[in-house]
Amino acid sequence: MSKGNIGVTSDNIFPVIKKFLYSDHEIFLRELISNAVDATTKLKTLSSVGEAKGDLGDLRVRVVIDKAKKTLTVSDHGIGMTAEEVDKFINQIAFSGAEEFLNQYKDKTEAIIGHFGLGFYSAFMVSKKVEIFSQSYKEDAKAVHWSCSGDPEYTMEETIKAERGTDIVLHIDDEFSQYLEDATIEGLLKKYCKFLPVEIAFGKKKEWKDGKEVELDEENIINDINPAWTRKPADLTEEDYKTFYHELYPMQFDEPLFHIHLNVDYPFNLTGILYFPKIKSNLDVHRNKIQLYCNQVYVTDEVENIVPEYLTLLHGVIDSPDIPLNVSRSYLQSDNNVKKISGYITKKVADKLAELYKADKDDFAKKWDDIKMFIQFGMLTDEKFYEKAVNFALLKNLDGRYSTLEEYKDQVRDKQVDKDGNLVLLYTNDPDAHYTYIERAKAKGYDVLLMDGELDVHCMSQAEQKNEKLRFVRIDSDTIENLIKKEDTAKDTYSDEQKEGLRKAFEAQLPSAEDKLKYTVTCEAAAADALPVFLTQNEFMRRMKEMAAHQQGMMNFYGNMPDSYNLVINTAHPLIQDLVNKETSEQVQEEVEKDGKKETVEKTVYKLADEDERLKQLIDIALLAGGQLKGEALAKFVNRSVELL
Repeated sequence: MSKGNIGVTSDNIFPVIKKFLYSDHEIFLRELISNAVDATTKLKTLSSVGEAKGDLGDLRVRVVIDKAKKTLTVSDHGIGMTAEEVDKFINQIAFSGAEEFLNQYKDKTEAIIGHFGLGFYSAFMVSKKVEIFSQSYKEDAKAVHWSCSGDPEYTMEETIKAERGTDIVLHIDDEFSQYLEDATIEGLLKKYCKFLPVEIAFGKKKEWKDGKEVELDEENIINDINPAWTRKPADLTEEDYKTFYHELYPMQFDEPLFHIHLNVDYPFNLTGILYFPKIKSNLDVHRNKIQLYCNQVYVTDEVENIVPEYLTLLHGVIDSPDIPLNVSRSYLQSDNNVKKISGYITKKVADKLAELYKADKDDFAKKWDDIKMFIQFGMLTDEKFYEKAVNFALLKNLDGRYSTLEEYKDQVRDKQVDKDGNLVLLYTNDPDAHYTYIERAKAKGYDVLLMDGELDVHCMSQAEQKNEKLRFVRIDSDTIENLIKKEDTAKDTYSDEQKEGLRKAFEAQLPSAEDKLKYTVTCEAAAADALPVFLTQNEFMRRMKEMAAHQQGMMNFYGNMPDSYNLVINTAHPLIQDLVNKETSEQVQEEVEKDGKKETVEKTVYKLADEDERLKQLIDIALLAGGQLKGEALAKFVNRSVELL
C-alpha cells in the first residue's frame, strides 16, 4: 500500500470543492455518471480499432444505494485504470484524461465526455470519504483501490476486482443523507442522464399487482440511448417528433405547432430539435424550456447566454460539445463558438418560419395567434431576425383577415391617408369597449386592426420608426375625423367666452378625479352625427404608459403618471347647440396686469341660465361609452335615464 498527497498547490482545495466548485451539490451525480459513460465509450473506441481485445460484455453503468453502509456506488465496465493512471488522472487534480484521449483518438471516437474539469472531485461535496476500485482492460494489469477522506492525503493499494471497469464508492456525509434515498437519486438520474448514450441502470423495475407495488427481476433502465435529436430527420416520422416532445415535457398536454431539427458539424458541432409551443401571454412563464446537453449529458435549461433571449420561449434540446461548460456567464457571452451557434440557430428559425409561410399562408395564419408573441419578441430584440420576420409577421383586422404590414398598407392606402400624406392604421385592443368608435370608422369605409397582444404596442412603435409617414392610432384616441384628418377642422360659431362657459359647466358635473385619473374638458366641432360628448385618450401618453408596464428605468416616469382623458364637447351636435342657446351672459369686471400695471376691464361671462339635468346625462353617456361608468354612478345613470323618459 502506498500513501501520498494529492498534487495540488493548496491544502485548502477540498473546502473550495465543497463550497465553490459547483453551484449545485446535486451536480456530483452528473459528473460521476459522465465519467463512467466516458470510460465505456473509450472502451468501445479502443475495441473498434483493435486495441481492446475480447468480448466487451455487459456495458451498463449501474448506480447502487446501500442505506446500511450509507454508500452510493457508481459502477461501469469501461476501460478501468491502472495504478499509474489513477496516480496520473486522480492524484494530479485538473488533469483531463478525456482530453488527452481525444487528442490521441480524435479521428476515431464520436462521443467522449471530457469537458467537465474536476468532475470526479465533485463527489467530495457530499461525501466524507470516497473510494475507487478499478480494473484496467489492459492485460496483466493489477486492480487498484484508492481511498481519500476529503483532504489531500490518500491511500492506494492493489486489490482484487472480478470485472473490468471502475466502481466509485461515496460514503455519504450525514448532512447529505437525501442522496441515500431512492426517489432523490432516481430524480437526479432522470434529470441529468435521461439521454446518455450508455444504458444507466438503477434498481429493478416495479409494477402494481394486487393493489401493491412489486419489484421485478428486470433492471430499471433510466435513459433512452438514442434520443430523437441524435437520429437523422429522414428516419423520424411526425409522430416520433411529437412523442419525443412529450418525453421531454410529460406535463405539457398541448401539441407543439411545428419543429426544427438542427444538425451541423462545421464550423462547430450542434444537434438538436426546437419546438414551437403555443405562446399566448406572459413571457416569463415560458422561458427556461430549452434543455442544453453536451454529448447527451444534461447541463442546464438556463440558455439565455447561449441563444438570443427571444428563443428561450421555444422548447426542445440543443446538444453541442463546443459550448464551454461550468464557466461564468460573462465567458459564455464572449465565446466565439457560442456567438456562432446563436447566429446559426437564429437563421434556422427565421428560415423555417419563412418556409412555412410561403408553403401555406392560410395554415400559417391559423397558427399566428399562438406564435405571434415569439416572433414579435424576436423582431424587437434582434435586428437580423427582424429583417427576415417582417416578411411573414402578420396583422389581423376585426374581420379575422391576416396580412403582412406591406400587404395591409396596400389594402387601406386608398382611404386611410390623411391630408398630410400619413398612412393611418386604426386599431383597437378591445372591440366591445370601443364598439361605438369602431362603427364610426366603418361608416367612413375605414378598416380597424385588432392589436390586443402583450407586445403589440412595442411593435407598433418599431414599425413607425422604420416606415416614414406611417402612424398607428387607437380608435378611441380622438374623433374619427381627427384621426384621419382629410381637411382643416371646421370652426364653430361660438366665442371663446361661450366655450369657456360650456367647459366650466361640464367640469362642475364631472366625477371627482382619483389620483390615477385625470379629465380635461375641451370643445370641438366634430360631425353633427357624432356623440354630443365623448372621451378620447392621447395616443402617445397612453402608449407610453402601456410600454412602461413591461419595462423598467426611464419608462417608470410614464407608468407613474395618472391616466389622462379628454372629455370632448361636440359643439356641432344639436344637443350642445341647444345648451348653448340656453346660456346667459353677464358683464363682470376683472382686474388684469398689463405692461406692469394693474387695470380693471369688463368681461362677458357665459353660463347656463338654469342647471340642466341633461348635462350630467351627457357626461355619463360619454363615460359609459368609454367603459368608465361603474358601480353607484352607473346605477344613478340608469335611474336618471328612466326619469328622463
